[in-house]
Amino acid sequence: MPEIVDAAAYIARLLAAPRPGGENVLAYYEHRLGLIGTDPRLLLIPLDDHLVHRGDGVFESLKFVDGRLYQVAAHFERMARSAEAIYLSPPCPWDEVARLTLAVCRAGGTDTGMVRVIVGRGPGGFGIDPAECPTPSLTIVAYRFHPRPAAAFERGVTAFRTSIPAKQNYLARIKSIDYLPNVLMRREATERGEDYPVCYDDKGFLAEGATENICLVDGRGRFIVPELNNALRGTTLMRAVELLGDDIEVVFAPVREEAIAEAREMMILGTTNDCLSIVRYNGAPVGDGKPGPVSRRIKERLVADIAANGVVI
Repeated sequence: MPEIVDAAAYIARLLAAPRPGGENVLAYYEHRLGLIGTDPRLLLIPLDDHLVHRGDGVFESLKFVDGRLYQVAAHFERMARSAEAIYLSPPCPWDEVARLTLAVCRAGGTDTGMVRVIVGRGPGGFGIDPAECPTPSLTIVAYRFHPRPAAAFERGVTAFRTSIPAKQNYLARIKSIDYLPNVLMRREATERGEDYPVCYDDKGFLAEGATENICLVDGRGRFIVPELNNALRGTTLMRAVELLGDDIEVVFAPVREEAIAEAREMMILGTTNDCLSIVRYNGAPVGDGKPGPVSRRIKERLVADIAANGVVI
């Protein structure tokens, strides 16, 4: 049987315990303490926070490159919408959350990385009623960014239709902690040796990837965005549409799987990779089987936009 120990002995054992992934943690903030830490062994969340055992919380992931944090306003506006949708507020004003996020990025000691902002229902019990949690939790973590190699953008990636269905309409549009369907999609992709999964809703319309939006360039050269009924409204997607301007006609429309066979291009858009061409889908080439000009243009403009408009950390 395990021994019963005092706090000092418990903390000593905690600090000696294995910490997989700790090498990627740069800095973190925990609102109950009001401090920024850098030792990954102390990056902890109370188990009775409903965030942990009920998935009751929301999050955003932002990228900073060369000392500039990208799409700050867009990410926090979406996070506020997600929180409001589940009747949750952070333990401090949103503008303070944004300032704390910048401080954590600075404390990480590197000019390029990722930062995860998590607001949970807070600790208070193991029931399901949010009322048992008196104060919401806030955790901010800066961690190392491991981008795909340049070769992936030159040759493109593969995708397939996952067996996991899209989330229900109202859940798909909330960036909540409950990412179990997304996790299962990613697992299926790994098992199949594919790069990215693509899911569909119950009416057979294309929804999204595990953590990215999916778009097409159709045979007429139009930029087709699947209707965002069962998909998250991506910050990268919406910024890409703005950056395309009048260069190409943009159409938000329902997309069935058959449209991919007629498409010139297929691509993913998301915070981590900006824009990445899908050159094979379900084993068949998309278009000419090579990254297309629209996806390249979007990638170039997003990279330039980060440098020009990212918030200095």
